[in-house]
Amino acid sequence: VLDQLGIRYLELRGVWGKNVLALSDDEVATIKAELDRRGIGVSAIGSPIGKIRIDDPFAPHLADLRRAIDLAERFDSPYIRIFSFFVPEGEAAAYRDEVMRRMQALLEAAQGHPVTLLHENERHIYGDIPERCRDIHETLASPQLRMTFDPANFVMCGVHPFTEAYPLVEEYIEYVHVKDGLLSDRRVVPAGEGDGEVRELLAALQQRGYNGYLSLEPHL
Repeated sequence: VLDQLGIRYLELRGVWGKNVLALSDDEVATIKAELDRRGIGVSAIGSPIGKIRIDDPFAPHLADLRRAIDLAERFDSPYIRIFSFFVPEGEAAAYRDEVMRRMQALLEAAQGHPVTLLHENERHIYGDIPERCRDIHETLASPQLRMTFDPANFVMCGVHPFTEAYPLVEEYIEYVHVKDGLLSDRRVVPAGEGDGEVRELLAALQQRGYNGYLSLEPHL
């Protein structure tokens, strides 16, 4: 399908029903050989790093990041997708310091490796709304941490992605998920058919000379 559409990259998230981090070295070698044969690159490792509760054990998760870094290097991928931990509803402020401590530890683990960590806004994590996404980037202030901007995930939080979120996080956006959703019933819909302001977002990115990836998430 990618060949037919002229798409030369994919975001590696799961293969054969397995999450990318659960793939064996032999499976990774098979995937890499097939991608190389077809001339398809890996835009990002679509890891679930940071998609645990803020009070879940962190050490095993840090080990998972090291595996993600290894995979990024094997696939010559410049990016690893991460999240900022699930926090109890309405209690984000109480867990802010622990979120920042863990995010800093992830960054330190990535130092010295040719990868950039991409924080994706996701419902129910600390960085689910634009104000807290900006807080993460301002606090950690690292060029090795950038943002994956997901319009539909902002819609799921009741946020208008372009008019409300984009002005707050524009400077940190280095990767974009093309995904749309409806504010009325918090449902994902085809791009352009919801409240995700996808047209406005793409126009603004084009105007600023954005040259990054536009990734299509298969959530329909």
